Amino acid sequence: MKVFDRLAPFIQEYIYENKWEELRPNQVAACEVIFDSDENLLLSSGTASGKTEAAFLPVLTEMYNDPPGSVGVLYISPLKALINDQFRRLEQLLLDSGLPVTKWHGDASAAGKNKLLKHPEGILQITPESLESLLTNKRGACLSLFSDLRYVIIDEVHYFMRDVRGIQLLCVLERLMALTGVNPRRIGLSATLGDLSLAKEWLNTGTGRECAAPITEEGKRRIRLHVERFVNYADQRDVRQQEKDAGRRADGAAVGEDGGVPGGCAGDRAHYEYLFRQTLDKKTIIFANSREEIELIMANLRQIALKNKAPDVYRVHHGNVSALLRESAEEEMKSEEEKIVIGATVTLELGIDIGSLDQAVQVGAPASVSSFAQRLGRCGRRGQVPQILFTFTESIRVNSEDVLGPVNWELIRTVAIIELYLRDRWVEPIPPQRHPYNLLYHQTMSCLKSGGEMSPAALAQQVLGLASFRHISQEDYRKLLAHLLDLGQLERTERGGLLIGRAGEPVVNSHKFLTVFLAPEYLLVKEENRTIGTVDKVYPVGVRFALAGLSWETVDVDEKSKVIFVKRVPGISVVDWDVDFTAELHTVLVRKMRSILKGEEGYPYLSEGSGERLREIRYITQNSGILDTLVTPLSDRRFAVFPWVGTRQLATLHYALAQRGIKSRIPFHTSVYLEVMFQGEREDLERQIQDIMGSDLDLYSLPLPGKIQISGKYNEFVPQELLRKQFIEDYLDFEGLRRDIFHRAGESAGQERPSAAGMRKSGET
Repeated sequence: MKVFDRLAPFIQEYIYENKWEELRPNQVAACEVIFDSDENLLLSSGTASGKTEAAFLPVLTEMYNDPPGSVGVLYISPLKALINDQFRRLEQLLLDSGLPVTKWHGDASAAGKNKLLKHPEGILQITPESLESLLTNKRGACLSLFSDLRYVIIDEVHYFMRDVRGIQLLCVLERLMALTGVNPRRIGLSATLGDLSLAKEWLNTGTGRECAAPITEEGKRRIRLHVERFVNYADQRDVRQQEKDAGRRADGAAVGEDGGVPGGCAGDRAHYEYLFRQTLDKKTIIFANSREEIELIMANLRQIALKNKAPDVYRVHHGNVSALLRESAEEEMKSEEEKIVIGATVTLELGIDIGSLDQAVQVGAPASVSSFAQRLGRCGRRGQVPQILFTFTESIRVNSEDVLGPVNWELIRTVAIIELYLRDRWVEPIPPQRHPYNLLYHQTMSCLKSGGEMSPAALAQQVLGLASFRHISQEDYRKLLAHLLDLGQLERTERGGLLIGRAGEPVVNSHKFLTVFLAPEYLLVKEENRTIGTVDKVYPVGVRFALAGLSWETVDVDEKSKVIFVKRVPGISVVDWDVDFTAELHTVLVRKMRSILKGEEGYPYLSEGSGERLREIRYITQNSGILDTLVTPLSDRRFAVFPWVGTRQLATLHYALAQRGIKSRIPFHTSVYLEVMFQGEREDLERQIQDIMGSDLDLYSLPLPGKIQISGKYNEFVPQELLRKQFIEDYLDFEGLRRDIFHRAGESAGQERPSAAGMRKSGET
């Protein structure tokens, strides 16, 4: 029997009405797994490949044929916006099914939630935090809500695997299983997975099931790529070069306002003018890696549009812009008529439906291959050829401090990321988190809040029994509990049991307790009664700052209520946040960068100026010795160490050198080498590193900073001894360093593929 014939009648009718010509291969494969096995299911395929339908078509058919006695499907998403988006899609699919769908998050209606509590049925869409709240505060209701739960669908699996919220989610799902005695099948959806075995293991956590991950042929896609470069010359002697660059661009992108080519920030102005022309009358997402940068870009585009009497189609979308403004921008993007240009950070990487885009723009290098894959996936939907434009602005000085000064590592990293994803089909594997002590604290407090007093043994059995904590020893847990008793987070009863203590009560009773990710204390920015967004510092009365792509001036500050009242003002202002973009590079990516520097291949997606810059950088690096020599002198007593390994392995070498009294640092703008101060010759430093590699290095003996730790929201309640252990065990990687330090690019997964001579000169691949 064909898969289509096995689908519920209302689904078959839906397919006919929407004029689907056929089911996609991943949808057929998903139906076969759900209908013919009891396994979990992992669906990994490109954005807009029909994964959501692949999961829901067979699951809804099963529910239609055998209605469950409670909520039958739990759909879990990292974003409320994704839930709202999927809710609208599911409502259409379920019109004639008799199966209700309910969304449950902070902004969902109380009426819908109460209706579900009285009559548990259908599909429940929820975030991890809301599910944690249900389990902690409505444990009795959970028994009836999920007594016959059949499926758990987890959207954006790659996001959860990389984030502390993923550990929280796995813990909550296991606790729900223990409470109800039900073991629902799990279905994971993702467009960006490298190692499927790691994702399958993650999805299976605590279920005891096998996981099917059918691989279907998606067919080759054409992709249009282009990389353009702009330069700020710090010396007027180089204005001639700027003029030459401008002449190479037929659209005159580098010409200043007066028709000439000014020095200084001419590159920035040329960049904004270029972005204005390239996005004019094109529905576009412009991605940048920081909120400050995207605010500045969009403010400049709006000013240029004003000068050219063009419509104001510029919007900003990041976590500090109010939900109302973000949702408004999303709705505008869905319109086929509106040619909106929206500037975003990571908030639009995930699969919110914003309709079909003409293109995506990436300013600067993507943070990772995974991030590039997500951003590329935002365009090219509904039959369009994906089109992504990369732009760079760099500042060049005539006299650099050392031979590596002129190297644009961001450009090299971008080419490496493009090549790894499009040619090698490689995405960063997700490093395991074996010692998440701050989550151990959170789940300990959550279990006590949910169940009340417990003996230490029973508490340890319940919490350490969660699969996410299987690498944590009973001795470590004993240390945590003792520390929490000392802090007053816990208290011991006369019977020897444990309860939440006085110091712990304000923590667990706060609405912020449900979230396990770090979030700074923000101040609300309001224009009269309209919320614009949030900032993390007070801007005094009369001070101007940027937010949501607009300029604002503070008119009043209510520090007690943490509200800044503003009025809109013309012009361009700046804003900054204390914590923003950070990147961790994988060894495979770093090796690919080295491979590109060693090679001679040209890349058709590079503009003439970008290609020339690549040739310059290759000449510099090939003659500097860094590509084949471990240690390269930079100046007197200053050396560059290039082991060509990832960030974690490089950090391990940094601390190993410090143990021998050798000072080093990782230059933040490159993250690919160590800059070492050494009182000796190059050969002496090489011998020191060789000696480290041949030793049995004890990571616990390294001279780590006293407060060293992997960031975590609840680290303040964890003994420093355990935080140090987490850093050593989960971040440092001596074995990886020793294994990889002398390997070269041709021996890795980043190995160069044959020449791209067959690619179209337009930059299509």
